[in-house]
Amino acid sequence: MVSDSIKNGAQNAPHRALYHALGMTEEEIKRPMVGIVSSYNEIVPGHMNIDKIVEAVRIGVAMAGGTPVVFPAIAVCDGIAMGHKGMKYSLVTRDLIADSTEAMALAHGFDALVMVPNCDKNVPGLLMAAARLNIPAVFVSGGPMLAGHVDGAKTSFSSISEAVGQYNAGKISLEKLKEYECKTCPTCGSCSGMYTANSMNCLTEALGMGLKGNGTIPAVYSARIELAKHAGMTVMELLRNDIRPRDIMTEKAFHNALTVDMALGCSTNSMLHLPAIAHECGIEINLDIANNISAVTPNLCHLAPAGRTYIEELDEAGGVYAVMNELSKKNLLNTDCMTVTGKTVGENIKDCVNLNTEVIRPIDNPYSETGGIAVLRGNLAPDGSVVKRSAVAPEMLVHQGPARVFECEEDAQSAINAGKIHPGDVVVIRYEGPKGGPGMREMLNPTSAIMGMGLGGSVALITDGRFSGATRGACIGHVSPEAADGGMIGVVKEGDIISINIPENKLELLVDKAELDKRMADFVPKTKELSGYLKRYSALVSSGAKGAILNK
Repeated sequence: MVSDSIKNGAQNAPHRALYHALGMTEEEIKRPMVGIVSSYNEIVPGHMNIDKIVEAVRIGVAMAGGTPVVFPAIAVCDGIAMGHKGMKYSLVTRDLIADSTEAMALAHGFDALVMVPNCDKNVPGLLMAAARLNIPAVFVSGGPMLAGHVDGAKTSFSSISEAVGQYNAGKISLEKLKEYECKTCPTCGSCSGMYTANSMNCLTEALGMGLKGNGTIPAVYSARIELAKHAGMTVMELLRNDIRPRDIMTEKAFHNALTVDMALGCSTNSMLHLPAIAHECGIEINLDIANNISAVTPNLCHLAPAGRTYIEELDEAGGVYAVMNELSKKNLLNTDCMTVTGKTVGENIKDCVNLNTEVIRPIDNPYSETGGIAVLRGNLAPDGSVVKRSAVAPEMLVHQGPARVFECEEDAQSAINAGKIHPGDVVVIRYEGPKGGPGMREMLNPTSAIMGMGLGGSVALITDGRFSGATRGACIGHVSPEAADGGMIGVVKEGDIISINIPENKLELLVDKAELDKRMADFVPKTKELSGYLKRYSALVSSGAKGAILNK
């Protein structure tokens, strides 16, 4: 064991003295040291229950013969950070989480780890750390929130965001907005739709790094506590059998994750996080792979915001494994991949049948024959851009319209709220990319305002920033190269015609080539006065097309 070099022998008596200072017995010191990475805090609703999950993991580890030791990881609530400078600090925490977990694990010589994440950047950050450290590890998330209820219909975080747009448009009263405010998020847990947190927790199952139900068992269910105990026991089996994260997160496993991503209709943020996790495994994922997989993968689920079903219903229908079972019927998965269960994907999913064909469409009756995410290219995004195709109105899959250009999210939001955006417009928000933001802010507020004002079927939004998983509509993000890196999005002018063709994966600025060449020759990207961590991040971060990883 790794910890033996720290614990054993006369020379390590000082180390043992410090273990005794922690209250450890001789028996505990002799056992494998299992780090439990707790993402508990009191500001993120998806993390306020993690103390209970961690305690259950502790019990599981101890039952299986290990010594559990808890240490923390940070997490930001993207919902609370939304719409102000706080959102600049969301994506950047992914790398802080990976780096700090690496530091803690190696400094203290842990033999294995149980990762307890839940919300948006916390999950990929810990998956990156697991890949980097490559010691036995298993994941158990805090679980999803139950849906809220307003007027007899289920609601989620996107409901309250769009309700703000409805209020600003005079469609609902302040009293109704208050009702949404009080009823939309009724429990602890990650927001109840297929947003980024739940997307990444479901994809953790698909990768093989989490047990069945990791992505779908509601946070408030006792089954979540049982799952956590089993995670603690499972990590000890992984340690005994020397099964490590890079044995599980292979190239084939990432192809499985992308396939499940397309079938579920996950958040566009998965197109940032999966490449970043793969990079830590020494695997490069080109965005074109996503389109290749999407072309043959049917979209089986329309979970919020794309539809009116929620994660709790996906769980009742059989969860991620039931979706994977459907996909296996057309040989769309690599079923021989190893998982944390010690069994292959095929062994895990063989008996997991679809229990509700309204929530999980059968493979021969999908919502669409192609996947939920599309990567668009063209002169406006030669390195790629990303759209959640499953959440786009049919009439907006192909669209041309005049550009309405804004240099930041706040300016666009003000224009939308003031009624200055009209049917047919293409809103362009630039200098919000990984480098230019910095931090690649989510644009949930402007996209929700567009939907709430009834413009979702006639207005598109394009940005070098990114979107919340709660975003729906013709919203195209991750435009690369970004404006701050000299991308063509930086030279779009008010009134330029932009062409969007999602079925053909095209995004074009319809301006004469000679004129574009002149604009690009004269283009000097804007810069911002930065300080602190954001200054360092901006100097190191790569393109969104590469997962916004930090250049070494």
